[in-house]
Amino acid sequence: MLEQIDAGLVSAFLEHLEDHRHNAAVTRNVRLAAIKSFFRFLEYRQPAALDQVRRVLAIPFKKTDTRLVPYLLREELQALLDAPDPATRDGIRDRAMLHVAVCAGLRVSELTGLTIDNIDMASMSIRVVGKGRRERALPLWKPAATALRAWLAIRGKVATPEVFVSVRGGPLSRWGFAYLLKQHTAAAARQQPGLAKKRVSPHVLRHTCAMIILQATQDIRKVSLWLGHATMTTTEVYTRGYPTEKLEAMEAVVPPHLRRGTFQPTDKLMALLKSTT
Repeated sequence: MLEQIDAGLVSAFLEHLEDHRHNAAVTRNVRLAAIKSFFRFLEYRQPAALDQVRRVLAIPFKKTDTRLVPYLLREELQALLDAPDPATRDGIRDRAMLHVAVCAGLRVSELTGLTIDNIDMASMSIRVVGKGRRERALPLWKPAATALRAWLAIRGKVATPEVFVSVRGGPLSRWGFAYLLKQHTAAAARQQPGLAKKRVSPHVLRHTCAMIILQATQDIRKVSLWLGHATMTTTEVYTRGYPTEKLEAMEAVVPPHLRRGTFQPTDKLMALLKSTT
């Protein structure tokens, strides 16, 4: 019953995550955010439980380390894009998926949910439906457009409208794409050993796209527009991982000069120096 889900029960669940399941504080905060979202939904629909809702919403999040966003270097990204075998049907599909994912900075749900109707072959652009049903139109880079054309030429007629399909002809799931990405990352690590030390998830490709655009444009607003962020606050995380802006700030700042010191040698030191000469 709703009355049983009180602040005490929620707090006990969060402690169970950390003490018994050994989840990190980040996981705890994600679970708490989902619970709070549900209780904000109840806040206006169950007035009798308002006090119970407020107590749950008052449960604080735990502080966590703010880490830099992970992304791939250009050499690592190129090795990953070259990993699929272009001589096979699956390789052509995977190469197109990787190119489109990086080019458009797509979330994995946006990539797997991309349909044939979302592609404009004339301008070689795609229409993406993101979070909150926000749509954005993105042009494809030439390599991505070439890879996508190659896949559409051999995709064939299948019942599902999604662009990227599995070997059975059904839509490719997000877990299927993550599995393929893991396989190609392992293959690319033979050329770029640094990849073996990185955890390359589908969202890392989105971060990589953001860093490429930021380096090319030097404009965080264009990154936000490209990724489809609702606010600039979400996009500002990329500026912390981009060292060029820090270097520009250092060049613009005039550091204070040190006061020139005056050194007067003692008579004993001068006598010692004269005796040695």
